[in-house]
Amino acid sequence: MNLDYENVVDKILCSEEDIKSRIKIVARKIEEYYKDSERKLLLLGILKGSVVFMADLMKELHLPIEVDFMRLSSYGKGAVSTGNIVIKAGLERKDLSEYNILIVEDILDTGNTLYWLVDYLKQEHMCENIKICTLLDKPDRREKPISVDFGCFTIPDEFVIGYGLDYNELYRDLPYVGVLKREIYEK
Repeated sequence: MNLDYENVVDKILCSEEDIKSRIKIVARKIEEYYKDSERKLLLLGILKGSVVFMADLMKELHLPIEVDFMRLSSYGKGAVSTGNIVIKAGLERKDLSEYNILIVEDILDTGNTLYWLVDYLKQEHMCENIKICTLLDKPDRREKPISVDFGCFTIPDEFVIGYGLDYNELYRDLPYVGVLKREIYEK
């Protein structure tokens, strides 16, 4: 295994320092929004991409929170979403009507997955108050009418890796968000 695999990065879009700074700003906005709510706050992380972002966000939030995860997939092994959503690991709780739900996701691009998830949470788990928090928002690729409520960065239509985002399960551990060189995913 090549330990120096950062040579696949064309350019850095969001540095480690910028990410830390933006997470603090977003955490304050989340606290302000939920500070007077009488409902419990559940951070719902979407595996695997949100893990790094969610861990850092949780450390910055000064609110009582509960945490849960779902694993959804719409990508398979390629660089483009298939649009077919598959639940690979679901929630243990059935009734979430007592909660404010904050979906924590690494990236919102086409919107297919999050649009589907919001509908699923309303129908199957009785959720009423659902908000979306993402590290990255890529509005140029949006196909569904959904938007970010709490976001760190808006980025161009580039294939990005790092800080939890992967290409074929690699590069999640990079401490920044970088653009993957085209020749890597167009092979």
